[in-house]
Amino acid sequence: MLAWGATPRRALASAAGTHGGAAGGRMWRALSFLVALPAVGVCMLNVWLEQQRHHHGPPEFVPYHHLRIRTKPFPWGDGNHTLFHNPHTNPLPTGYEK
Repeated sequence: MLAWGATPRRALASAAGTHGGAAGGRMWRALSFLVALPAVGVCMLNVWLEQQRHHHGPPEFVPYHHLRIRTKPFPWGDGNHTLFHNPHTNPLPTGYEK
């Protein structure tokens, strides 16, 4: 039972979402283009500059016996390279390729 002048809670909750209308969408679009995209660009520039400054080769290969186990050859290529093999970052069981 509602008291005199009381509004049901459902009406209050649904009315909160309609305030602002199209202006809210324009605000978020402007924030996306004017804040988020430049921030992503600055982060990309930072990563690129750090990569240029600190270029490192692959880490020293340690032949752990529990890594890179080949019980049967891969069904492509020579059977020793993975499908997305990168010779600069992925060593073979015997070490990095020269």
